[in-house]
Amino acid sequence: MTRVVVVGDLMTDAIARARYPLARSSDTPATVTMHGGGSGANIASWLAVERTEVAFIGRRGADITGRNRDMELMGYGVDARLVMDPERPTGTCVVMVTHKGQRTMLSDPGANAALSPEDLPRDLFTADAHLHMSGYTLLNEGSREAGLAALDLARRVGMSISVDCASAAPLERTGAEPFLEWTHGAKLLFANVDQARVLTGREEPFAAAKVLTAWFPQVVIKLGEEGSLWYANGRAEPVRVPAEPVEQVVDGTGAGDAFIAGFLPPWLEGKPPAEALAAGNALAAKCLSILGARPRL
Repeated sequence: MTRVVVVGDLMTDAIARARYPLARSSDTPATVTMHGGGSGANIASWLAVERTEVAFIGRRGADITGRNRDMELMGYGVDARLVMDPERPTGTCVVMVTHKGQRTMLSDPGANAALSPEDLPRDLFTADAHLHMSGYTLLNEGSREAGLAALDLARRVGMSISVDCASAAPLERTGAEPFLEWTHGAKLLFANVDQARVLTGREEPFAAAKVLTAWFPQVVIKLGEEGSLWYANGRAEPVRVPAEPVEQVVDGTGAGDAFIAGFLPPWLEGKPPAEALAAGNALAAKCLSILGARPRL
């Protein structure tokens, strides 16, 4: 089985679930819980519990939170290669969930923003491994150089590469053109509908996927409640797989990360795209039914 090397963000998610409509400029009763987070670390955690050999490269603060996140990753079975930052705290994300389940995130990258090319362990970059690059590493100006260095190292040794688009708002602030230039040469791009629209200007997912295959041989678009689609350059039609039904959606945080972790192993084994999409949808459904972005330890 191919080892997956994830370069990305490590966060602590403070999830505040409001019980009633938000009372602006006043108090709203809520349930607040703390969880391990960060898109890259989430993907690595889901991969590890699904029995894929995975290493995670990131940066944490020299604080108790950072130590806890480090131990957590090891508990999942991740080969955690975390550099300890003596000045910056471990990244934190406040996730506000309305009584209707809509999410708004406030992110402080902390130590993630200082990831540098020197933090990349060269022993992980080998031709028989796969690099997955979290889009947040490229979208954050502080860690961008490290992200570009990792992509360059992977290309030079002949690793296969996948990239995800992180989040629509920072992607829009950075601009489609730079992001596409930085990630050109990756074999596979993951995007959701909003991110695909930011990159291409196309509202319809298949139309966006067609445009994106000018840069990437294969594109996967996460369609939320409608499932997911895969498209490769030159094909007449995309492959679509409907979402798995979820009895009760507890929390949407990290479902997209779980999807990526479900998709990658069968895809790397050369299984049909429909099989990889179904595996991604299944893991996303599992994530939707638990609180937080990570598997239960």
